[in-house]
Amino acid sequence: MLAEVVDDVGRALADDGRVAWLTTTGRTSGEPRSVAVGYVDEPDGAILVAASEPTTDWALNLLRDPLVRVEIGERRFTARAEELPRAEHSRAVGALILRYGTPSERLGRGPSFRLRPVAGPAPDEPV
Repeated sequence: MLAEVVDDVGRALADDGRVAWLTTTGRTSGEPRSVAVGYVDEPDGAILVAASEPTTDWALNLLRDPLVRVEIGERRFTARAEELPRAEHSRAVGALILRYGTPSERLGRGPSFRLRPVAGPAPDEPV
């Protein structure tokens, strides 16, 4: 029940463009898995995201299969996740903390990614 409420809130925030709704492929199940995450826009159309812990499921899913479906308001695209090197990781975490404030302070322990738009099917779309 709590997970459904959290998903509903995350989905509503993504529909408003406040967070990104990511759909990854589960690394164990192979099934689509969705989550709301904070993001920062890049000038080239990519977004930056970061996990708070090394064991964050959505991040581990991206490390296994980098294709992800991204939804932010009316914006929807398939992206390829590229893990950020240390210097870019620090910049991304700093930008996320500035955007979202105190709740983002735990960021930086897990991996961070650039989600670069690509053509092709996403995890929640039939091939």
